[in-house]
Amino acid sequence: MSIYEYKVKDGKGAEISMEEFSGKVLLIVNTASKCGFTPQFDGLEKLYKKYKDKGLAVVGFPCNQFGAQDPGTDEEIQGFCRLNYGVTFPMMSKIDVNGDGEDPLYTYLKSQKKGLMGSKIKWNFTKFLVDREGNVVKRFAPTDKPEDLEKHILKLL
Repeated sequence: MSIYEYKVKDGKGAEISMEEFSGKVLLIVNTASKCGFTPQFDGLEKLYKKYKDKGLAVVGFPCNQFGAQDPGTDEEIQGFCRLNYGVTFPMMSKIDVNGDGEDPLYTYLKSQKKGLMGSKIKWNFTKFLVDREGNVVKRFAPTDKPEDLEKHILKLL
């Protein structure tokens, strides 16, 4: 399997193929609007704006599994991210990243790079870095700030 074989839903519920990101460096993040790490949206947006023309795509996946910190609808979450953090990178539909109902993309990501808790996602703002060929290169903890990822992203760009 490859990351490009998965389909996800965008923030409006339309199905899109991860193949649309083929040839780009991807930073995939499970997000939440009411989390102590929520200010990371600012750093993620800065990375996206700085490097999108060089081939970086940041993709956010809202998730309400950790402390019920993203209870809103997809529309409310999109509005919050735009209004409060100026987010212009793609925000997908809300998903589960652990458990029986987890999104298959996250099952794949976790199988490629384990974290502190094995394959489980520990909390909001876990980040996966994917190279231009679709290989999951690195996994970052929620505490890893977006600005600290820049050197890793630059190696792939």
